[in-house]
Amino acid sequence: MTDDRLRMTPGPTEVPATVRERMAERTPNPDVEAEFFEFYRDLTGKLETVYGDDVVILGGEGILGLEAAIASLVESGDRVLCISNGLYGEGFADFVEMSGGEADVCDAPWREPFDLDAIESRLEDGAFDVATMVHCETPTGVLNHLEPVLELCADHEVITVVDAVSSLGGTAVPTDRIDVCLGASQKCFSAPPGLTVCSVSDRAWAKIESFDTKSLYTDLEPWRDAATEEWFPYTHLSSNLYGLDTAIDLILEEGLDSVFERHETAAIRCRERADDLGLSLYPDAAQPSPTVTALEVPGRAEAIQRRLADDHDIVLATGLGDLAEDVLRVGHMGHNARLDRVERTMDALGAVLGQLDR
Repeated sequence: MTDDRLRMTPGPTEVPATVRERMAERTPNPDVEAEFFEFYRDLTGKLETVYGDDVVILGGEGILGLEAAIASLVESGDRVLCISNGLYGEGFADFVEMSGGEADVCDAPWREPFDLDAIESRLEDGAFDVATMVHCETPTGVLNHLEPVLELCADHEVITVVDAVSSLGGTAVPTDRIDVCLGASQKCFSAPPGLTVCSVSDRAWAKIESFDTKSLYTDLEPWRDAATEEWFPYTHLSSNLYGLDTAIDLILEEGLDSVFERHETAAIRCRERADDLGLSLYPDAAQPSPTVTALEVPGRAEAIQRRLADDHDIVLATGLGDLAEDVLRVGHMGHNARLDRVERTMDALGAVLGQLDR
């Protein structure tokens, strides 16, 4: 491995040098020094520019946010509509059952968009407390259209939880219509893994605060006033927060519209090059994500991945679960959503395919 290894994975993404340098700075004590709470309030204010709603930051990788949202919103007897067309959409049902709720999975094939007719039928037939969905299904590279689903949920007064971990900061997310919107530091923000970022609506806070029984580490309620009361439920990850602060500064300096355009440009070029190589998208639906491209390479994903790493110092991800050997994923998100990196990646992929096809 060399210092110029290119990690074009769909998270964790490449961390810019300025972010790494910021993390090396000495930090105040996050439990007792007022200046740290002032810093935290400033950082959440910056994140609200991206989210547009009340934001809290938890000390834990992005999956913590998914579990915390359900643990904080769902109790015994609650019904949850888990809207799914992928691995992470299905996974919400596990968190619901762990919290004592009843999960009703409304699933569509992984290659297809949400089934709006089925979703509307479920909502009309049953009273649901919460609905969950995923914006970008990273394992398949699908970007789901949320607006029609959010509108249906609003019509039925259902609280919405959206996993936007792999899209937030890389493309527009309708955060103003989402009750709990979940993000993470290691994806489009291009900061190291370790932080969950989520926005919470007033309606969601009201339900969260109505519960009598709570979990501890996964409870969102104490975070609502943590910054103003200058008390965190547990010692925060101060160096990670410093890194995220610089990462968000880079995004805001570039401008959100420019960041989104850069991601879209990189995604289009990646798919153009893939087409030139005779590779098909997985899926071939008309809603590919601007942050990750999944390519069909039946039975060859791991072999291609090894060759790219060994011969070209480029790291890509294979598919997950049943797609592990059949899908290769290129992450053009965050700091890596740049044309020169896409071109280097696809040049190397073409060379490896040529060798394997001999």
